[in-house]
Amino acid sequence: MSHFPIPAPAFDGRSRAVGIDAVFAWLRLGWTVFMVNPGLWVASAAILLVGFLALMAVWLAGPLLAGLLAPILAAGLFAMCRRAADAGTFGLADLTAGFSTRTTPLIMLGVIFMVAAFVIKLVVLFLFSGSVAGGLMLPGAAGLGLLLGGSLFALLLSSLLFIPLWMSMWFAPALVLFNGMPPVEACKASFGACLKNVLPFLILGLIAFVLCFFAALPVGLGFLVLIPVLAGTAYASYQDVFVAH
Repeated sequence: MSHFPIPAPAFDGRSRAVGIDAVFAWLRLGWTVFMVNPGLWVASAAILLVGFLALMAVWLAGPLLAGLLAPILAAGLFAMCRRAADAGTFGLADLTAGFSTRTTPLIMLGVIFMVAAFVIKLVVLFLFSGSVAGGLMLPGAAGLGLLLGGSLFALLLSSLLFIPLWMSMWFAPALVLFNGMPPVEACKASFGACLKNVLPFLILGLIAFVLCFFAALPVGLGFLVLIPVLAGTAYASYQDVFVAH
């Protein structure tokens, strides 16, 4: 016989499909989360940007460490968004949530991302080097055409291969931090949720691309606002796709 209270069923990573209009609701909620405390959000974004630029300046070890830390810091942004949405307040300490909770699985997400990105780059480099060799061997316009065509193909292939990787990582830090999912299962659930909502996320990606273009115009200062807004948007999409069903 069961004893009360009956425990809630374990989270299984199931997601739901949403309409296209959800994208605009996510963006509005992202802006609402930012407006809870704009100054603190800007300060948090500045810390992240300066930290990543400093890491990327360190030869070899810097990009490696940045890749490992990226899911941890993404989890911190999700934690800040949850606090801002639920409590109407948050602090810089929330940005370090991934360093104290589920740290090892979050680092494993970074390892998965870096290994997958390395394989993609290796494949693209192999194909690109083949077109370069062929272009150098052929004389005149034919060689130049092969070289340019190979370069465009490598760029297109790289973009196409990175899309599934980003789909697997979009929700993964939140699923690991909030739902305790193992890294591989979180990546699978994230990919499945994005695939189920491919049209809304395609629209969101196009909007984010345009916003990034304008954010980069004033010497990149627009990212101090755009990063928190997109973090809030990502959290809103997580709430909508995984929680609100």
